[in-house]
Amino acid sequence: MAAAGDDGITHRVVEVNGVRLHVAEAGPAGGPVALLLHGFPELWYTWRHQMPALAAAGYRAVAPDLRGYGGSDAPAPAAGAQQYTALHVVGDLVALVDSLGHDRVFVVAHDWGAILAWYLCQFRPDKVISLAALSVPYVRRDPALAPVDALRSLYGDEYYICRFQEPGAMEAEFARLGTELVLRKFLSLRTADPLFIPYSGWGSPDDEVPLPSWISDEDIKYYTSEFEKTGFTGGLNYYRAWDKTWELTAPWSGAKINVPAKFIIGDLDLTYRIPTTQEFICKGDEFVPLLEDVVIMKDVGHFINEEKPNEINELIINFIKKFE
Repeated sequence: MAAAGDDGITHRVVEVNGVRLHVAEAGPAGGPVALLLHGFPELWYTWRHQMPALAAAGYRAVAPDLRGYGGSDAPAPAAGAQQYTALHVVGDLVALVDSLGHDRVFVVAHDWGAILAWYLCQFRPDKVISLAALSVPYVRRDPALAPVDALRSLYGDEYYICRFQEPGAMEAEFARLGTELVLRKFLSLRTADPLFIPYSGWGSPDDEVPLPSWISDEDIKYYTSEFEKTGFTGGLNYYRAWDKTWELTAPWSGAKINVPAKFIIGDLDLTYRIPTTQEFICKGDEFVPLLEDVVIMKDVGHFINEEKPNEINELIINFIKKFE
């Protein structure tokens, strides 16, 4: 394991499920594990504010770069997006948990990390003590309509998730704009309106997008350096494999999530007005019976754990302490 920096975070590589995952850790080696799962376009680094707080509270915070991101392996390009289904990635997570020497862990997850965490709870509830999900709720499987088709029917072909589907197309658009500008555009999003990326282009490479107050120059440099090494294909492949995941999870149609859960979202999150999010806010306990509560943070955007770290730390730690 690498030496700890000033923040007490160490880094190592763990071989799991046929891939090598870069893992950041903080806190006592024998403490209860809090597994932190990032989204798009993020890295373990999205949890930089939560890891020291969890460590100070006595937890071992473990934040991997998911497959295809940062310092973790990406499956061979010839395999395409089909190596990024929830079954593949949950396989990574189960093997990672097993490697930590714990039978069960607390899970905290954001965005795509939250989607994968709900699947982890569905497939292997024996591995999860509790789940704090940020931004993306549990969405019941619609046996008649795949998720990308459902979003296309709501928002059209230029909705960002629909635009992500064609291999190479978004990679070319992001290359035209430049890595740092793409990250600035995503990280500065603070609206509940749907995100569209027109076929005519997502703006100009000369666009000036100021950083939000909660992202420093050092932060954007780190994100940019990592995505310049790997590109965006790994992260985009999660979206491209989503319908395949839907196909493979037919046996879980109608299944409920039987893990204690908490859901936290900002009212300026781009997911906030999606019908499935509103359904979960209103009646999520019908399909997540152990849902403790839903927290809606006012005037907060999508990257909630970075924008409001102190508030999120308090909510997370107070929640997981109930299950020690």
